[in-house]
Amino acid sequence: MAEAVNDLERLGYVERRPNPNDRRSRLVFLTERGASVRPVTHAAAARVEEQWAGLTSPEELEDLRSALLRLLGELRGDQGLG
Repeated sequence: MAEAVNDLERLGYVERRPNPNDRRSRLVFLTERGASVRPVTHAAAARVEEQWAGLTSPEELEDLRSALLRLLGELRGDQGLG
């Protein structure tokens, strides 16, 4: 993961900033360049979701979505991910 963030930072898609809650860590934020690719990433995610929908039921897909959103919320709340 650290290598991927290093690459994204080197390419100008993200930047690291000090964590105001923990001086030992740094938070990762999208740059303007990184934010500009959101439509591309959202379209790719939609294609993946369409593929998954063909492999499972709507209920299971919604359960997966709910679980992932809950986990993301936990990570943001517990670790200050931005």
